[in-house]
Amino acid sequence: QVLLAESGGGSVQAGGSLRLSCAASGWTYTRNCMGWFRQAPGKEREGVAAIDRASNTVYADSVKGRFTISRDNAKNTLYLQMNSLKPEDTAMYYCAAHSRWNCGTWTDYNTWGQGTQVTVSS
Repeated sequence: QVLLAESGGGSVQAGGSLRLSCAASGWTYTRNCMGWFRQAPGKEREGVAAIDRASNTVYADSVKGRFTISRDNAKNTLYLQMNSLKPEDTAMYYCAAHSRWNCGTWTDYNTWGQGTQVTVSS
């Protein structure tokens, strides 16, 4: 069983930065793809960024050029560096993982963390 635990959320003003972390434990070697999702109040959960074990990445158009996903396989940790934050980035952010090859298929993610809140004020 893979367990995921997010940290690093908080409140920041527009234009600021935050770095999210996700610590993975358990059968982590079976999870090729890891990703970040977010869900704002009243909206559906959406994929933000994903990365495979070879560090190939996928980004949602809304965050390209502002967010950077990375992973440290030795530490079993996933990161999301968020720069130039906007109020519309306010959401609960979730770390997720799955074992298939295509990390950009958002519906394949089947292992989830509890989430960390990010609030961006204008």
